[in-house]
Amino acid sequence: MKIQAYLAFKNQCEEALNYYKNIFGGEVINKQTYEDKKIDIPESYRHNLQHAELKGKGFHFMAYDAAPDTPITSGSNLYMSIDADSKDEAAEIFKKLSSGGSVHQPFEKSSWGDYYGRCTDKYNIQWMVNAKE
Repeated sequence: MKIQAYLAFKNQCEEALNYYKNIFGGEVINKQTYEDKKIDIPESYRHNLQHAELKGKGFHFMAYDAAPDTPITSGSNLYMSIDADSKDEAAEIFKKLSSGGSVHQPFEKSSWGDYYGRCTDKYNIQWMVNAKE
């Protein structure tokens, strides 16, 4: 079995995937727009991504621009979690993800001994960043 995250955006999927690519590396793959799909989507929306994936060393997630009539509610029931290889790498990732977003718990030494921070990025995706000391 394999479980993956599938992130939903409104008109920002490609921008968000490029943002995450700049932070994590990897490649955006399997990009598909609504252009040739036989579904009821306004002409002005057809250039958006119906499906794409960001894949790199140690990560792979999918994303799309939800159809205009699909409600997207930002909530607190899902976090993307990162276990970085070092404190410095984790601190840099946290700094980039929280830039333009909001910090819920600063990146610092936690009660369990690791370094940890929690934030919401500028696309309303929530992140937990962790690293062993």
